[in-house]
Amino acid sequence: MSDPKDVFKKQLEDAVRKLAPDAAVEIHIERPKNPEHGDLSSNVAMQLARQMKKNPMELAKQLVALLPPGAEIAKPGFINVRLKAATKLSAVAQALKEGKAFGRRSAANPQKAQVEFVSANPTGPLHVGHGRQAALGDAIAALLESQGEQVSREFYYNDAGAQIDKLAWSVQARARGIKPGQPGWPEEGYAGEYIEDISREVKNGDDLDGIRRLAVAYLRREQDADLQAFGVKFDVYYLESSLYTDGKVDETVKGLVKSGKTFEKDGALWLRTTDYGDDKDRVVRKSDGSYTYFVPDVAYHVTKWQRGFRKVIDVQGTDHHSTVTRVRAGLQALGLGIPQGYPDYVLHSLVRVMRGGEEVKISKRAGSYVTVRDLIDWVGRDAVRFFLVSRKADSEFVFDVDLAREKSMENPVYYVQYAHARVCSLFAQGFVLPDSFDAALLNGDKELQVASKIAEYPDIVAVAAKELAPHAVAFYLRELAAQFHSYYNAERILVEDAALKTARLALCAAVRQTLANGLSLLGVSAPEKM
Repeated sequence: MSDPKDVFKKQLEDAVRKLAPDAAVEIHIERPKNPEHGDLSSNVAMQLARQMKKNPMELAKQLVALLPPGAEIAKPGFINVRLKAATKLSAVAQALKEGKAFGRRSAANPQKAQVEFVSANPTGPLHVGHGRQAALGDAIAALLESQGEQVSREFYYNDAGAQIDKLAWSVQARARGIKPGQPGWPEEGYAGEYIEDISREVKNGDDLDGIRRLAVAYLRREQDADLQAFGVKFDVYYLESSLYTDGKVDETVKGLVKSGKTFEKDGALWLRTTDYGDDKDRVVRKSDGSYTYFVPDVAYHVTKWQRGFRKVIDVQGTDHHSTVTRVRAGLQALGLGIPQGYPDYVLHSLVRVMRGGEEVKISKRAGSYVTVRDLIDWVGRDAVRFFLVSRKADSEFVFDVDLAREKSMENPVYYVQYAHARVCSLFAQGFVLPDSFDAALLNGDKELQVASKIAEYPDIVAVAAKELAPHAVAFYLRELAAQFHSYYNAERILVEDAALKTARLALCAAVRQTLANGLSLLGVSAPEKM
């Protein structure tokens, strides 16, 4: 079945070619938020107007004259079309026929893609920021897979460096009976209860290396358990320490020196990152011989390129913003043929947790922050995952625990899941949908609106995958649920007329399938009863 957006785009391309053969415009087709503006819309006349120095309304009239009948013009120069009812309703049959595959596409030349996310230091339980990363990263990976990409999910363990030393010192102090704040407690030591738990397993309080290995292994197991409870699985766990033991960091530094992009100053080795858009040059190797933190990051991304990942997405907190330019600069300086924008970054903002009208900052177990496990225990996995992807990644997010626990239409995840359960309750009465139904009977305004919303789903998923924006799927699911609830409350589904009942149940079944498919991409369940 031809996508109406593709058809409309092709018609506009033909019209532009006839009207302005030399014009260079990229035609975008949007679905207007206001149904009164039609079903599809384009601003191509306004784009042409800027190039041709002409009135956009006049150009819109000329373009419409070259299109099939039915196109409309709206100020200041939009070209809108309204789809026929049969076109909208065809999505119902498509959703039922394709089932779980509805909204998924195969790629002619699938890329080998990697999504790296969470990548928490093994120095404590996962906090809510890690939870937002987990929800975002897993959903982005699922979106890419839905478009035919071959995706690998990777967790990078920062198991080397100063933070791990502080962890070992903290556990050693607790093993010796020293508590936070007492004499002998390490500066900036970790004070959560989990440190005391680890210290109970220490056999030799003088063996700092042994304590370090014990603590890292203990916290890796705990983080893995938290991720399992969150429903997130990784294909690869990559250790930062291996970059040193395998010589990858030294090899990278030698490559940077060989590139001619480094220089010596004040006993340190510097990289001319200003050649690649940085605001100042950066130190590679400090005067004491140790490497700055962005160097292993560059070495790590070289391994990603060498492993064949031509598309790489790193999901990180906005506090990593400064590393983006440095890592890309290092990769460019090496001259390995890596594209300038490699890797892609999705940077997420902080999460504030509210409960009982007050901000929650302290977790008894972690000592100074709310953990992912806290949220899961309070509201359940589905609510946590849906809430954490429901806003654009770089927008700050307030996680309202009380709202997430509500069994009401105010709770967005409950609102969407309840729509799915409502359809299931209809079919729980023993009705079996036949192979065919008369779509023409679905001629009410609300029925056509629901069908039109279902028709949007494949495009919503494709755009969300392209823009690495799972929040678009969450937003869409709420809109579809809203239209279904409105329809369900306004119309009887199980009417006496058998043909009409079958058609309405088919529409409901298509809603159920679309909701289930969308929720699955976000890692959220689609319950049959609520």
